[in-house]
Amino acid sequence: MLDKLSNIQVRFDEVERLMASPEVASDYSQLEALAKERKTLEKVVVLYKKYSLVEEQIKEAKELENSGDSDLAGLAHDELNVLGTTKTELESEMRRALLPADKHADRNVIMEIRAGAGGNEAALFAGDLFRMYMRYAQEKSWNTQIIDTNRTGLNGYKEVIVGINAVGAYSKLKHESGTHRVQRVPLTESSGRIHTSTATVAVLPEAEEVEVEIDPEDIRVDIFHSGGAGGQNVNKVASAVRITHLPTGIVAVCQDERSQHRNKAKALSVVRARLLDMEQRKQQQELSSSRRSQVGTGDRSEKVRTYNFPQDRITDHRLSVTLHGLPQLLDGDLDHLLDLLDKNGQDQQLGDLLF
Repeated sequence: MLDKLSNIQVRFDEVERLMASPEVASDYSQLEALAKERKTLEKVVVLYKKYSLVEEQIKEAKELENSGDSDLAGLAHDELNVLGTTKTELESEMRRALLPADKHADRNVIMEIRAGAGGNEAALFAGDLFRMYMRYAQEKSWNTQIIDTNRTGLNGYKEVIVGINAVGAYSKLKHESGTHRVQRVPLTESSGRIHTSTATVAVLPEAEEVEVEIDPEDIRVDIFHSGGAGGQNVNKVASAVRITHLPTGIVAVCQDERSQHRNKAKALSVVRARLLDMEQRKQQQELSSSRRSQVGTGDRSEKVRTYNFPQDRITDHRLSVTLHGLPQLLDGDLDHLLDLLDKNGQDQQLGDLLF
């Protein structure tokens, strides 16, 4: 990392020299490009200079600590403790500053949760995950909107799609994508036998219209009567909307709103998000399609996290830690786990960047 930072410092000094040269000063386009590059490098360079200064101060303090003067050695020892903490904090800041910015970090989110393997118990688990994320969103004062649901008995869900509207929602939740596995005794199990079931989660950044243009000729819009438990609107007003993107076969349904127009807008936002996700994954040269590469098949062998109820254990298989406190986690206490995943993701990105 320090070699990379040293190279950035050299490039920053070079950019400043170029900007001061008469040849560049008279070329507006070149000057503008260099000014933009300088701005990008400046934050990293400032941190690196602070880090270099702290390293020098640590070197001086160590010399004082070994000077033989007991008073100076005591003061130097205390200073080394403070400088060590500062150095660690700067290393963390520099690591983050080196990473390329995620252009979708501040986006709203479209989250899709589906029951996987395990029948009724998988649907119940999908419902637990849905409530967990909604409670987390509530704690963050995020605005949520149900786009589509397919309920089962006992508060289970075959599928639920929800929009989460908040600055930074995607940055916080992007690592939740994948297959989640639960190990517990289902409510429907009379013998007390532990079952293993799964649900899949997909977290998609909401796409802007200018990013994903949809040709009206490429979509089929079907209007139908809403289904549900009852109410004046159910089965009386044809307001539910199903949109099919013909070139890809992507289908999005929204029947949560009473307004056909709002249902259509929500369904279109889902189609755009899936198309953006598909394009991103093509760019990353993923082998599978956008939907399956993000959530997997839902098979029990594919998992990003396991929720083990008998042992009150949460194991995220991307991390080297095991956590406890399942009731609190399912009640929306996700910050610690999400922070660990974010740091793990940053470490992986940094490894790719440096090597």
